[in-house]
Amino acid sequence: MAAVSASMVKELRERTGLGMMDCKKALVESDGDMEAAIENLRKSSGMKAAKKAGRIASDGLLSSKVDGGTGVLVEVNCETDFAARDESFIAFVKMVTDKVFESGESDIEALGLETDRENLVQKIGENIAIRRAEVFKDEGTVVGYVHTNGRIGVMLSMEGGSEDLGKDVAMHIAAMNPTVVSPDDAPADLVAKEREIYTAQAQDSGKPPEIVEKMIDGRIRKYLAEISLLEQAFVKDGDIKIAALLKKEGAVVNRFVRYEVGEGIEKEEEDFAAEVQKQLGN
Repeated sequence: MAAVSASMVKELRERTGLGMMDCKKALVESDGDMEAAIENLRKSSGMKAAKKAGRIASDGLLSSKVDGGTGVLVEVNCETDFAARDESFIAFVKMVTDKVFESGESDIEALGLETDRENLVQKIGENIAIRRAEVFKDEGTVVGYVHTNGRIGVMLSMEGGSEDLGKDVAMHIAAMNPTVVSPDDAPADLVAKEREIYTAQAQDSGKPPEIVEKMIDGRIRKYLAEISLLEQAFVKDGDIKIAALLKKEGAVVNRFVRYEVGEGIEKEEEDFAAEVQKQLGN
């Protein structure tokens, strides 16, 4: 029987995208014949979706659909930007978006698309994950915006104003990444955490307590202005704040969501050589 080396496992893994132990087993069973191992792995394609499930999908696309007062924003992930450009993946993202819109359901498991997802995994050879969806329904005027690269998307609901204003505000949110509409919307625990940090910093200033307290209050106000949509300077005209822009057209933003592909997903840094050596016992 031919010896199976770490380099052979590495090559087969790169050529098939399958897991290391699957590749090692296939090489052992084929007596080291690379092409025969590939053929056997292709025959067992039913394993592909299951074996891909553990791989991290942190790339992908965002998609939105809006009709009147109803809109959805969806994120579907894959492993690479190459797969994100695949026509089959793009079609799947559209199908997911349509399904969420028609059902008004943001619970991913309730969409009933697992079979379609697994079929796509087998077809393009990467893990696919329907990560999240946001549904806006009967919330005034709903505006959706997805940046041209498909990696940043925004959906907002507003009262009054024009569609053009809504798109301008959505583009601003995409660019400037506010986290709340107004300072009053900031979660109390977030403000408390920031106050704790500023307090620790100010205590080393050597200034009187009353001055320190004013310094902390000033920093909190600045922080809240930075994360609040209404307090931010309009990205297309730095001389006007979003609050004034909305007031000018008699508009009010009710709420918004901003998605960025892969945000919060930790990519695994893999030492492949060490992994192979460990698994082969070399």
